[in-house]
Amino acid sequence: MDKIGFIGLGIMGKPMSKNLLKAGHDLLVYDIVPESVQEVVGAGAKAAPSSKAVAEQCSFVIVMVPNSPHVKAAVLGPGGVIEGAKPGTLVVDMSSIDPIVSREVGAELAKKKIRFLDAPVSGGEPKAIDGTLSIMVGGAQPDFDEALPVLKSMGASIVLCGDLGAGNVTKLANQIIVALNIAAMSEALVLATKAGVDPERVFEAIKGGLAGSTVLNAKAPMALDRNIKPGFRVNLHIKDLDNAMAAGHNVGVPLPLTAQALEILQALKVDGMGDADHSAIIRFYEKLAKVEVKKRGH
Repeated sequence: MDKIGFIGLGIMGKPMSKNLLKAGHDLLVYDIVPESVQEVVGAGAKAAPSSKAVAEQCSFVIVMVPNSPHVKAAVLGPGGVIEGAKPGTLVVDMSSIDPIVSREVGAELAKKKIRFLDAPVSGGEPKAIDGTLSIMVGGAQPDFDEALPVLKSMGASIVLCGDLGAGNVTKLANQIIVALNIAAMSEALVLATKAGVDPERVFEAIKGGLAGSTVLNAKAPMALDRNIKPGFRVNLHIKDLDNAMAAGHNVGVPLPLTAQALEILQALKVDGMGDADHSAIIRFYEKLAKVEVKKRGH
């Protein structure tokens, strides 16, 4: 394959681009933060001065930026991908954005015969580093087939979920379930603690039953250690649930529990925990109940 372009070298983009280099891909990168570019250049990439310049030299371009407006700017804005890309170029947006925006961007690119996939990821920074992300893709089957070998350098599970926008709808579904799982765990462990039962024993007792989940196994130990160091930040989960609410309203689906989870996350942000792990949801419940969940006698 020719050179791969990579735009957006943040918390996720940086390790993902390094995994492409490790897999032997020739990489041309761009980010608005020069230090991030230098770090990835140090790992073997070449630098470009703009998104347009990346697209001029690469027929396969990955975008990994924070939210919908950033994708629009990087792809459709001045100095963006659309200004440099040749017809037939494949643009893979791995950002987590509003699916409506994915479709809008894809439609604009299609006018210039530029192909587009939305391919948001789940797994946070740890899985970005070890190359085991879950990647949810929307777009045409031939484009997916072409992108698959490249995506395999960054992810362990890669699924074509449907047409353009389906990747981001799937990501939003994922984020709803994760947020509500953490909230349910928090309610339960705060109840157990205030009722005088050891929350660690409650976790051990329920994790193998129907209430058990990947979320519970990841987040209950953090809660018991009172650890809110971020794997996935509150601010990012707010962004995702904002997009979920917008998508729900757009297609006529009320999301009452998602709205509740979003407001809990907003309360944490106001309380100065925007950069904490989303498992900090338990702190919201602790404040209401005036109790702290923690291991006993450790």
